[in-house]
Amino acid sequence: MQFGIFTVGDVTPDPTTRTTPTEHERIKGVLAIAQKAEEVGLDVFALGEHHNPPFIPSSPTTMLGYIAAKTETLLLSTATTLITTNDPVKLAEDYSMLQHVSDGRIDLMMGRGNTAPVYPWFGKDIREGIALAVENYALLHRLWREERVDWAGKYRTPLEGFTSTPRPLDDVPPFVWHGSIRSPEIAEQAAYYGDGFFANNIFWPKEHFSRLVGFYRERYEHYGHGSADQAIVGLGGQVFMRAKSQDAVNEFRPYFDRAPVYGNGPSLEEFTEQTPLTVGSPQQVIDRYAGMREHFGDYQRQLFLMDHAGLPLATVLDQLEILGSEVVPVLRREFAQDRPAHIPAGPTHAALVAARAGAPVGA
Repeated sequence: MQFGIFTVGDVTPDPTTRTTPTEHERIKGVLAIAQKAEEVGLDVFALGEHHNPPFIPSSPTTMLGYIAAKTETLLLSTATTLITTNDPVKLAEDYSMLQHVSDGRIDLMMGRGNTAPVYPWFGKDIREGIALAVENYALLHRLWREERVDWAGKYRTPLEGFTSTPRPLDDVPPFVWHGSIRSPEIAEQAAYYGDGFFANNIFWPKEHFSRLVGFYRERYEHYGHGSADQAIVGLGGQVFMRAKSQDAVNEFRPYFDRAPVYGNGPSLEEFTEQTPLTVGSPQQVIDRYAGMREHFGDYQRQLFLMDHAGLPLATVLDQLEILGSEVVPVLRREFAQDRPAHIPAGPTHAALVAARAGAPVGA
């Protein structure tokens, strides 16, 4: 079981001080957060991709390459790679290069994104989002596995005898997750290829995401990749913690109430009841997330959103200390307890290399 954090890289005013970090400060802050994640013993750091204010991660590979040079064990991922608006050829090259730079400590999460104006900025039509995701990934999948690719599709110019360089490390492509919050077509795509499925269940009730994950598991087994309970699942989450739960609520409330992503909607209490957002003591977080197995089965990766809504960098780093020292060690034990031996662990490059020799992915 892998535990980590993801960031969307928003530049949001701090509602308690009325100050807003500069883009430079936010970029440097994200880099510091990633290094802190390794320091406190987390497994994964994932970075979003956005091309519009108020977000700063427009070049995930640049930032992840820097983080790779500053860390030793941290697995690096994306919290969305826009498979719809990026050229699959460039994705193949960029992430193979990052795979080499990081000595295999890289995977990525494909997604369509949820910012409609991005599509025309890159010459695409949002109404074709699903079709773009399907066709572009089909090409990317081949580029990493075939040295000479002939390709003709609807959304890019044809390729004749094209070789993507560099080739994947050890001739093993990076592991791919397909992220979705509502689209069964994307769950189907993940299942078809035997890839991972990441349900970023931070906005809607667990029942919705439980159905989506269940559908992915059924289709994973249908395509012959293993039993349904062996499908590779990741989940999102949000937490804010203090030793006393009421202190956590009092401190986090102004950030929640004014956050661009969920401010001016349901109350904090309503939102925490309906979604995985947990604001309280470390033990409350442990209890909430240890119970995820009851709704989603044994899964492979749990990522938390920690640095959003204008929270100061110092506060985020403090939250990571609590997460790494008080929460994740307990959750590791909870998730390991009674975990069936045939359930894969979280995917790594070493596991993918071993899988070529017949070992299960993630073993």
